[in-house]
Amino acid sequence: MCANLHSAGANLVVHNRTHAVAEAMQQDGIKAVTTPVQVAELCDLVIIMTPDTTSVENVLFGEQGLSKVLHSRSLVIDMGTTAVTPTREFASRLAECGAEYIDAPVSGGEIGAIDGDLVIMAGGSKGAIHRAQPVFDVLGKSTVHIGEVGTGQVTKAANQVIVGLNIGAVAEAFTLASGAGADLNKVREALMGGFASSRILEVHGQRMIDESFAPGGKITTQYKDLSQAIDLAAEFSQQLPATELNKSFYGELIDAGKGGLDHSALILALETHQVEK
Repeated sequence: MCANLHSAGANLVVHNRTHAVAEAMQQDGIKAVTTPVQVAELCDLVIIMTPDTTSVENVLFGEQGLSKVLHSRSLVIDMGTTAVTPTREFASRLAECGAEYIDAPVSGGEIGAIDGDLVIMAGGSKGAIHRAQPVFDVLGKSTVHIGEVGTGQVTKAANQVIVGLNIGAVAEAFTLASGAGADLNKVREALMGGFASSRILEVHGQRMIDESFAPGGKITTQYKDLSQAIDLAAEFSQQLPATELNKSFYGELIDAGKGGLDHSALILALETHQVEK
């Protein structure tokens, strides 16, 4: 995402907790700094892309957090997958110093990030979204303004439920087909031409066949995202039984030390259940 913005002519200032990442970007002519607050000192528009809610809170309000120097011209955009209620609380706290906040999580995975083809689901004021649109146009193929702050993350929670369950559906279907003696490459080819066709079947299905589980989206991340969706449902007295079951399989893989694999490795959990029977 940084590379795409840089190529589009943006004057970037970056911070990354992994120094090697920041150093690599600096070699490409991007200015790197050592703390989040330094980014906000130099930039009015700040994008956060971190793996979890705790990380976002630390970037915003930690000892070296952005909030120490934000002002009325500041626009903060969280493009990670963050819990809904804290997102709304973060926006309220930043409003006290005059800064605007957008939650704009993305879908499209590593491939979408590299190609600039992400789907961006944004929550925030119309004015803030309008101001951020040139950035979104570089990073994604489409931006949908869902509504007020927090609704972007609500949409991403729904997205992750669908992604997780679809990965589970493909894994279960492949386990069935393989166990019954069918060639999975041919099965996938046939299914891609019918009503079962999906991006998950196309990309993650091939990864399952190839047993290629180098992480794009990690199992640990998918587990976290499903946990957030379940927590959100509980806030509104809802239950997500299929999501709970799906989450449990990801949990089994984490317990087995496989949390760093791509989430398509969910098929390994299903295969284990077949062996146990």
